[in-house]
Amino acid sequence: MLTITEAELIMQRVLRCAAEDNLENDIAVAVADAHGELMCFTRKDNAAFHAGVLARNKAYTAARDRQASSSLGAWAQKTGKDMGYWTDERITGIAGGVPIVVNGKVVGGVGVSGLDEWEDERLALAGL
Repeated sequence: MLTITEAELIMQRVLRCAAEDNLENDIAVAVADAHGELMCFTRKDNAAFHAGVLARNKAYTAARDRQASSSLGAWAQKTGKDMGYWTDERITGIAGGVPIVVNGKVVGGVGVSGLDEWEDERLALAGL
């Protein structure tokens, strides 16, 4: 189980890593529990409004599907499936969502949005 203290710590680590590259004001960060339910969230001053929605959806996807959102996107592209395949409007294949794994079990997901999607994923991984 992911505690609120752990979720906030992950979010703060993402923000610290972004600050090292002067990117902290351009991102939104979300941390979700194992069911994809939001535990903590921030959208910084310069982040686009849609970045907030995407960060939450990336965290949700990583937690619910138990894999990085980029992996899901790659699988969908390879098999010709679209995101509607999951019949869940919150599922996304855009990179930037990664599962939080403890002792081999997914306990949540972290999502970052606001930058290039691969930079988002790098920051999400740095939060772990």
